[in-house]
Amino acid sequence: MAKTTGDKELEKIYQELKSATKDNSYSSHGSSYGSDSSEGGDLLKFFIGLLLLGGGLFMIFNNLTVTSTWGGGGYFFHIGSFNLPNGMVMLPMIAGIAMLFLMDRKIFGWIVLAIGILIVLLSVLLTTRIYWRSTSAYVFVIMFGMTAAGAGMVLRELFRKR
Repeated sequence: MAKTTGDKELEKIYQELKSATKDNSYSSHGSSYGSDSSEGGDLLKFFIGLLLLGGGLFMIFNNLTVTSTWGGGGYFFHIGSFNLPNGMVMLPMIAGIAMLFLMDRKIFGWIVLAIGILIVLLSVLLTTRIYWRSTSAYVFVIMFGMTAAGAGMVLRELFRKR
């Protein structure tokens, strides 16, 4: 069978594309791996890193004990002989809710309510104490090693030059 002009041109274009993809697959990733096999490996490394990061953080948070002194003694704020009872912290929030129903201009009620919610959240957070449970050095190294390795793998895959 004789090749026609169209077949010769198609063969020429095929050869050019074939040589172009060979050249680009080595330079685009900066390594000797082809683009087809590298993309699946990158995704696998990302998810393995994510699992390591999540497992390490789970172990770290599992070894923390969180307590609060809010409500202990009945007072939140002490300055000299002045004590602010815990219930007084709720007054701005209650006043904001009342203002929403009583006033025509509701923006002032929303502002007072937002300030009240912020005061309540801050009062709880400021009286929170976090304690580290005693653990063995082996578990300590495993926890932080998993977290560091997972974070490194995830960040490397996220910021890889493509």
